[in-house]
Amino acid sequence: MAASLIRLHFHDCFVQGCDASILLDETVTIQSEKGAIPNANSVRGYDVIEAVKREIERACPGVVGGPWWNVWLGRRDSTTANKSQAETDLPSPFVDPNELILAFAIKGAHTIGQAQCFLFRERIYSNGSDVDVGFATTRRRRCPRNGGDGNLAALDVETPDLLDNKYFKNLVERKGLLQSDQVLFSGRHRVGIYKETASVCS
Repeated sequence: MAASLIRLHFHDCFVQGCDASILLDETVTIQSEKGAIPNANSVRGYDVIEAVKREIERACPGVVGGPWWNVWLGRRDSTTANKSQAETDLPSPFVDPNELILAFAIKGAHTIGQAQCFLFRERIYSNGSDVDVGFATTRRRRCPRNGGDGNLAALDVETPDLLDNKYFKNLVERKGLLQSDQVLFSGRHRVGIYKETASVCS
């Protein structure tokens, strides 16, 4: 669930900032971001947030908010959502490296979590020079050329549930599951950054 909560947070922050707008349900006046194409059948963890909110309400009924402190440039939770912005602003797993770099510097959050087969199928069957043959062969076991679109594979094969530097090591070894991750490793000015990050002790 850790990876799902990181993803939920990322999808919230990428649209209108970190304002919890992704948590708003559909109403007469709100087109929920939950139904946006990049979020539907992809973002999970809403039930965890709701369970935490229920426990807080049970322990402290009727109390809205809690301890507070001034935060420079902080944000309040949103009272509106922006489904159309969620559909246009969240980066696709197929986007080119220059767009990704403009969107954010180095991700690293893909060190945990999973991806659905349809998001990486083209990469593992491409026989491209940027994918390790053994890695592609192993991934094909869970992702056939036809069918199995929803089959899941770990983004990091070695330590799928740990936040560590294996994500960067995988990219150095051409074992990035998503093309959008591996493509960040291409380009001379980025290779050094990734190799340095990969060499740091986890």
